[in-house]
Amino acid sequence: MMNEPNGNYIPRWGMAIDLNRCVGCQTCTAACKHANDTPPEVQWRRVIDVEQGTFPDVERLFMVVGCQHCEEPPCVPVCPTGATRQRADGLVTMDYDQCIGCAYCAVSCPYQARTIMHEERGYFGSKRTEQELATAHPERRGVAQKCTFCIDRVDAGLAQGLVPGVDPAASPACAAACIASAIHFGDYNDPQSNVSRLTAAGENFQMHEELGTHPQIRYLYTHPAVPGRAAKPADEDDARQSDLANPLVGPLQRFWDWRAAMNWCFGGAGSGLAVMAWLAAWIGILPPARLPAVMALAGLLMAIGLFCVFLKIGRQLRFWRAVLRPQTSWMTRELYAVLVFYPAVFASVGCPEPGVAGVACSVAALAALAFLGCQAMILYKARGIPAWRIRRVVLLIGLSGLAEGAGVLLLLLALDPVHLASSPAVLLEPLYGLLILIVLRAIVWRDYVVHARTEGVGPLAHQVLRRLGWLMQPAAQVVSLLIAAPAFLLPSAVAAPFAAATGLIALAVGFGWKYQVIVKAGYQQGFALPRLPQRGSGHNAAPARMSAPARAS
Repeated sequence: MMNEPNGNYIPRWGMAIDLNRCVGCQTCTAACKHANDTPPEVQWRRVIDVEQGTFPDVERLFMVVGCQHCEEPPCVPVCPTGATRQRADGLVTMDYDQCIGCAYCAVSCPYQARTIMHEERGYFGSKRTEQELATAHPERRGVAQKCTFCIDRVDAGLAQGLVPGVDPAASPACAAACIASAIHFGDYNDPQSNVSRLTAAGENFQMHEELGTHPQIRYLYTHPAVPGRAAKPADEDDARQSDLANPLVGPLQRFWDWRAAMNWCFGGAGSGLAVMAWLAAWIGILPPARLPAVMALAGLLMAIGLFCVFLKIGRQLRFWRAVLRPQTSWMTRELYAVLVFYPAVFASVGCPEPGVAGVACSVAALAALAFLGCQAMILYKARGIPAWRIRRVVLLIGLSGLAEGAGVLLLLLALDPVHLASSPAVLLEPLYGLLILIVLRAIVWRDYVVHARTEGVGPLAHQVLRRLGWLMQPAAQVVSLLIAAPAFLLPSAVAAPFAAATGLIALAVGFGWKYQVIVKAGYQQGFALPRLPQRGSGHNAAPARMSAPARAS
């Protein structure tokens, strides 16, 4: 039993879903849609139809999916506004009036439980019926929405003295409507509740236990007449996991499109430029008097990326609320870095005193480095996308941002004839630094791709990563070295075009891989059946319940 410090009992609501009982009738999906007035193409409770095996060893079953109300929900800490929260009883809630529609929760959910609808549509086209108008929810437009375990029914039932999971009026609509008694709702903190007794008596699994979310939907897969079995290699081979018609395979995410990718591209290049320019000024490559102007250019690049993000969010007029969750959200922390960076840049540009301008540029460089780190963590914390949640992504984003920034800085130096004439070797040190960063980025990229499959990246995303080899692997680095070679042998004025081309290549490679990884390799986490009922035909058939009667002679 769980109790609050004041002695009040705290329930832990969850579900037990019986894979042997579900018949795929979709009554739960209809009940959910009716109870929650979800618009077309939005279904909080779904039933997927799974066919496993190859004839004659085949099996078919139905699995109910939706928000798992995890004990450690990855969608809660990433939310920059606090719109997604978790109650003491474990239910994960949504505040539609607080949400800005950034979709960070959607890409962080490993269970495909979030939906964002940017337009209000009816079932019969643009003209909606009276019923649709009466049940419309304009507050859900452009923001994240999901299953709440019918929190209003649960709370209202408790207020009336009813028992959720026992009394239909106090239970989620899907559980109350299930005609096969496949969906059970109850309190996991009560060992005598229906869900506790069911999971204690029968073998069960939680979806994606390896992710540490501890979901509160548990799937029962055994029955006295139907034992369970582990998934077979043929059920999970690359052919099955590459087939988007397989309902267990995660689709390509559409929440973060090219606009989100541009934030990583321009934001990474801008923040990297600010850091590398400050470093160049500190070691004497860049005149300190020119540093504020370069910082201003870095701020412009970052602003382009931030504007692209602004275009993407569903409720743009609420964007300011993204600063409300610095204690957990890396997206909020990124904005705090921005709030430090831009005032420091303005101070450096507008201040005639070199010493003060230098201090302001140092502050701006530190804020830019923090911004770059936040970008890396934002992608890494999106746990619903296997290709993003690999730890090497953090180092890859950081190195790539610095390489892109060094490329832009080298381009600026190569295009300055006055500076080239005054310092013949001005391009050598930044070119050395850029080439080192390019090689390090390639090494980390190769390590990232090599270990991707063992860290949970599916074959569809891995194919995209492998196709990027021409851009990121040694051949591309050899091209960069060949183009850069004349810059080491010729005077700066003559070598400038080669140095500029090397900088442009570094920038293009960074933009290219980020766009591909975010937009093209962003396949969502699929569903999993690590254990399932032993039933079907052939070798998948359940054992005979009794011996066949002897035939009469």
